[in-house]
Amino acid sequence: MVHALKYGGWRGLAGEMGARMAEVHLGSLVEREIAVIVPVPLSRVRQRQRGFNQAELLAASVAGRRGWPLLTGALVRGRHTRRQARLSPRERLSNVRGAFQVVPSRRSELEDRHLLLVDDVLTTAATAQDCVRALCEAGARAVSVLTFARARRELPRHESS
Repeated sequence: MVHALKYGGWRGLAGEMGARMAEVHLGSLVEREIAVIVPVPLSRVRQRQRGFNQAELLAASVAGRRGWPLLTGALVRGRHTRRQARLSPRERLSNVRGAFQVVPSRRSELEDRHLLLVDDVLTTAATAQDCVRALCEAGARAVSVLTFARARRELPRHESS
């Protein structure tokens, strides 16, 4: 589903995927504290190529179902990065380090608030970590992360005898 949404352009999947994400119980305290949902942004280049931001579509679906406000455009990807899919964990961290920033004029919308960062998939958490760094540097009190999928580490391969 993630692949079809992200690379196949099946935008209609985002509503159902977001509905499932909205059913996740984050814990009573977290759910009471969430002030706003922030999607992981794409670079302008990737947004133009794809025509949409899958994380933003998922976040909008979650926001609509949970009644939490959606905040777009405050967190930005300041530079284009290589696709993460074929990179090692170390390369992923290096690739996105410092790539995300908060627009200075939007800081007040984040300050002292508990944010819910939404993305499609969590693999090594490199993207999420850099987004959280930027949001906390901008004054967020806490950031929780919600993704549709969690990639498993590659399973060990055994040669058949």
